[in-house]
Amino acid sequence: MSALREALRELPEAVFADLLEGDEAYLVVIDLPGATGETTEITTENRRIRIETRREKSVPAGFEYRREDRSLFLDLELPLPPDAIGEDAHATIDRGVLELEVPRRPPTEETTIPIEDA
Repeated sequence: MSALREALRELPEAVFADLLEGDEAYLVVIDLPGATGETTEITTENRRIRIETRREKSVPAGFEYRREDRSLFLDLELPLPPDAIGEDAHATIDRGVLELEVPRRPPTEETTIPIEDA
């Protein structure tokens, strides 16, 4: 099982995510209600993807929180699969649904390595 799939399984129960794999890319889809492109930042470093997001919430006049289970912040760090190209990834967010597409390296062709007698 890939480390990316395992990491997505470890997300908090309140975070819903899907991982799709195609021949040319991986697609990570994460529900981030209330998040926008302005409140979300995605970076790659050291073969990892970091997603930081926050959502804006306001308290209606005359109310105050007694219990708050919908977190304002989410900070995820996901490992990139060995064949992924994080530098060429791109993302969109629409109505709180983040789609992060990470291209895959094409498979290498089999080559024969010559052996010299010593």
